[in-house]
Amino acid sequence: MLKINTDTKWLPLYEALASGVRLRILELLGEQPMNVKELAACLNLSSAIVTMHVKKLEKGELIITRMVRKQGGTHKICSLAVRAIEIILPGEASAEKNYHEAKIPIGHYTAFDVYPTCGLATQKQNIGQYDDPRYFLDPERMHARILWFSKGFVEYTVPNYSLQTQLLEEIEISMEISSEAPGINEHWPSDIRFYLNGICLGEWTSPGDYGHTRGRFTPSWWQTNVNQYGLLKVIRIDHKGTYIDGRQISKVTVDSLSLHKKFWTLRFAVEEDSNHVGGLTLFGEGFGNFNQDIELRAYYSES
Repeated sequence: MLKINTDTKWLPLYEALASGVRLRILELLGEQPMNVKELAACLNLSSAIVTMHVKKLEKGELIITRMVRKQGGTHKICSLAVRAIEIILPGEASAEKNYHEAKIPIGHYTAFDVYPTCGLATQKQNIGQYDDPRYFLDPERMHARILWFSKGFVEYTVPNYSLQTQLLEEIEISMEISSEAPGINEHWPSDIRFYLNGICLGEWTSPGDYGHTRGRFTPSWWQTNVNQYGLLKVIRIDHKGTYIDGRQISKVTVDSLSLHKKFWTLRFAVEEDSNHVGGLTLFGEGFGNFNQDIELRAYYSES
């Protein structure tokens, strides 16, 4: 998360946000990286006008661009540079929130039940054979930075570092995630459910399995016809409900999650009773477009 304040050095960022067109560009890039021509087509604008807006977003450090060889030509690919912005205003409200943080490597799951197509890989190599769930128990899986499956679940156990004098106010979970299609398919919806301590937080439908351009951090040895990157999603649970990217997905609150336990369980699942059983891919540090593992923050106040 990028934290900014009222210092004038942030004026380029504020200026970059002060445009309906540029906000729409950010929405489009939140779904997938795109080149200027693709953005222009979606916005029904000329490439010259879109290029001007892209430069302002670059100056505001909201997006990054890179040159990529594609379909016999060189294209300027745009992607998001940040996943969230927090504006800290002067006064008491500017005080930092207290929180405990857990960064969970992709391969550190403690339970799973997965079905082909499935697999996992470290930053250097695949682990075992594709489509064989037995390799999800391979000792090397602790080093996995990406995993995928067509249905089933993976579950992580997270330590609860809160003290008895600390009152949990909000939980934030962020991860890079997508569907899992055979090969790649950017129009492959999948209903992905999120569980904390056995309680379903809600469901999000992933639009597809992205692979037409290489992920910013995807290693060079990785194949070109499989998952390259996902979408960064942020789940927040507070006293009013559960939200994903600010949109409420359920009425589950922090008060109903048995957060007094010493260990919490976090599950990602694609279940057979879903409308869209399109699999799941989790990207960790060293893969995809966001160089991070699964991150969980528990915000608290002192009693």
